[in-house]
Amino acid sequence: MAEVIGEILLPFLGTTLGAACVFVTGGALHEKVQRVLTGFAAGVMVAASVWSLLVPAMEQAADMGRLAFLPAVAGFWLGILFLLILDRAVPHLHQNSNQPEGPRTWLKRTTMLALAVTLHNIPEGMAVGVVLAGQMAGSETISVTGALVLSIGIAIQNFPEGAIISIPLRGEGAGKGRAFLYGVLSGAAEPLAAVLTVWAAGMILPALPYLLSFAAGAMIYVVVEELIPEASAGAHSNLGTLFFAVGFSVMLALDVALG
Repeated sequence: MAEVIGEILLPFLGTTLGAACVFVTGGALHEKVQRVLTGFAAGVMVAASVWSLLVPAMEQAADMGRLAFLPAVAGFWLGILFLLILDRAVPHLHQNSNQPEGPRTWLKRTTMLALAVTLHNIPEGMAVGVVLAGQMAGSETISVTGALVLSIGIAIQNFPEGAIISIPLRGEGAGKGRAFLYGVLSGAAEPLAAVLTVWAAGMILPALPYLLSFAAGAMIYVVVEELIPEASAGAHSNLGTLFFAVGFSVMLALDVALG
């Protein structure tokens, strides 16, 4: 049980350490650095969606023969639609944007920026939770090491996410303590989503392929709707693309070397 708790909290630790960068850096995050961090996070999330979620989902449904892709496709689309609904229902604001999304609100800019990161931390928490649920249930397609690899990968990409929230908030005038707190709180939804998913998946294990691909769809939605546009915004630059490839490669290497 201690190992499971550790794997649930590991991604949150990544966010917390990233947010702590506000104490050792200036009050602004250079545009190129932000592109690098965002592209890296996107690459990790795409690789994790494929190897840690969609591939195991199809392996779980192998007894369906040529139709083994159906649970993966169905769950993937449910995840996409779930994030689409959240995206429209929760007021939030993306980095480098002055146009809030979701319903009208009087929330402060700093709060909406934190909500934007919280939204895409939910599918990451779900991904960790559903993989842990499969591991705890003795699934042959999900190993203890595989669950650990996913937690490590998401923790690595959460580090820049924490910094992307806290450092710009400091640059906008927030105190270091407040900026750090917002960065930490933006990741708090992740362990909560993981715990809830472990509990739900434990009750409906036959639906595990759908839950795995659901988390993948939700993560891909975040990558395409938020991270890739942020990594390529403004003057043309290949930095976001290059570090997308770096993040993708890191997750691929972890999956093969540790899995």
